[in-house]
Amino acid sequence: MTDPIDCLVVGAGPAGLTAALYLARFRLSVRIVDAGESRCAIIPRTHNQPAHPGGIPGAELLARMAAQLADHGVTVERGTVDSLARADGDLFAAPGIRARAILLATGVANHRPRMDPAEHDRAVAVGRIRYCPICDGYEVIDRRIAVLGTATHGIDEARFLRSFSADVTLIAPDAPHALSDEDRRKAADAGIALVDGPCAPLTFDEDAIAVPTPAGTLRFDTLYPALGSAIRSELAVVLGADATEDGCLTVDEHQRTSVAGLYAAGDVVRGLDQIAHATGQAAVAATAIRNDLAARRPPPPPRLTATPPPRQDGAAWPISSSSPPATDRAGSPPSRCCRSPALPFCTA
Repeated sequence: MTDPIDCLVVGAGPAGLTAALYLARFRLSVRIVDAGESRCAIIPRTHNQPAHPGGIPGAELLARMAAQLADHGVTVERGTVDSLARADGDLFAAPGIRARAILLATGVANHRPRMDPAEHDRAVAVGRIRYCPICDGYEVIDRRIAVLGTATHGIDEARFLRSFSADVTLIAPDAPHALSDEDRRKAADAGIALVDGPCAPLTFDEDAIAVPTPAGTLRFDTLYPALGSAIRSELAVVLGADATEDGCLTVDEHQRTSVAGLYAAGDVVRGLDQIAHATGQAAVAATAIRNDLAARRPPPPPRLTATPPPRQDGAAWPISSSSPPATDRAGSPPSRCCRSPALPFCTA
């Protein structure tokens, strides 16, 4: 039987990679397993992530984050964690792994429009299909925008995009629109055109994305599917974790689920589906994991001669005169890093 590790991180998107980095720097034993399905990987270029003038492709951002994690001796393991269970008291068991804590950063999967899969991916790569108006509404200012959806969710997304363009059309994907009188009033007040479905499979070319409808084929500069998503929370729900009706995991202010030792961060938790938000949640979760584990079992004294693993770029780690000595770690309480007297510890 394998020795238990401190934490298993499931998912290597921005949330999982950030949490694993924090955990490694807390000198906890951590493994991170990823199935290679992060939504971040298909972002052509994100402009909302700070410190990247001109933006950065999602795949490049993930690669940089993984390289930074590897500097700390942790590499992403490709695979799927298809089950979690309780084992030996406070431990969790996954295939081939036992862990004292689990962090789920499994994200969500968008429901896609009817379209050839390869064509869909190419359309996303060139910006004909976009999934996040918060992320890239700025890039479609004054363009012809289609929103594929209906009901209140579709109306809300179309109204959000109306602040970027006067030319917004809401198209029902499968049938005539299912809109209340109130939704129709909101669309009219915002100047949003309504087109009934059903739509045939979408196509695109270098100039536009084409949406075949009963009223004819309509062409737009870009299309936003508002079709919802599947929340990848099954591993936690099977363990008894509380979730919303649509499957988002319910967590406290430190990203703890209702199952002791099980944490969640990123899009699998209800909140703003943004990279910056996911990484912030991950930092909170990792710190909570460190402090919760220390409360259960104080960390062992460090080896005074221990050095960090070599960096991937071959450079030496910088030495800061303000860094605390290694011996401060032994039996240390949760670190005081909040200025408010009402918040004496990060995760107390």
